Amino acid sequence: MYAPQSVPVTPLTPRASVLCGLFGTDIAGTRSPAMHEAEAAALGLRYVYRPVDFAPLGRDASALPEMLAAAEAFGFDGLNITHPFKQAVIPLLHEVSDDARAIGAVNTVVLRQGRRIGHNTDWWGFAENLRRFLPDVALDRVVQVGAGGAGAAVAHAMLTLGTGELVLHDLDAARAEALAARLNARFGAGRVRRAADLAGELARADGLVQASPVGMQGHPGLPVPAEALRPTLWVAEVVYFPLETELLRRARAAGCRTLDGGGMAVLQAAEALRLFTGVAPDIDRMLRRFAADA
Repeated sequence: MYAPQSVPVTPLTPRASVLCGLFGTDIAGTRSPAMHEAEAAALGLRYVYRPVDFAPLGRDASALPEMLAAAEAFGFDGLNITHPFKQAVIPLLHEVSDDARAIGAVNTVVLRQGRRIGHNTDWWGFAENLRRFLPDVALDRVVQVGAGGAGAAVAHAMLTLGTGELVLHDLDAARAEALAARLNARFGAGRVRRAADLAGELARADGLVQASPVGMQGHPGLPVPAEALRPTLWVAEVVYFPLETELLRRARAAGCRTLDGGGMAVLQAAEALRLFTGVAPDIDRMLRRFAADA
């Protein structure tokens, strides 16, 4: 029902050697290499996936042009892009898919014949994860924490799923306002607004979506007050390393229905792998393997 955008890619010859990677900061705990390489092996592809953590290199977004050029020079076929580069990478690309352009964030870059083509597989990964594992939750009013690159994709997913009112909270209020304006222009006026009072908004919400870096490795803590968690509130997380964030632990203790970020990680990876190779992965097999290795 919520299929990712059909994007033509140049297929690689089966059993060709495929080299891909991940650009991000504080990504030592990422499970992306294992997910990609195991499924590619099952598909009969010789596939290598390497994370490139900018933190120990002392690099930031200003190094992206140099690092992208280096990846191309070393023959990479594709790159995943994670925090904090999903928006900064866009001006460095030759083409951007319709979904990624609308969202304003790219998490997948296909490298072909000297061209960099940006996609966003995060939004579909989140939407499909929620549809599969929390299929019957109320979506009338949802509070979302985080309005950055991942937040833009998740907000797009929530509105695609039919959320009536999406309330955004971000430490950068201007960023939340800007995202709300873009989403209202695309999905209809009044669907999205910035949270003026986070605790008050949570008290009236059906669900909470956590789309900020808070809780991931290197960014410990809670994105919302623990006392705002209650049994009638469902909680969905995008962070998956660690899989058990402090927010999810507290939410379960409060009686909330919860969804961790593992499913989204697998589903967005599956679509990225298809874009990199031109070969469709077995999503159910990837989900089973991820659960078994958790």
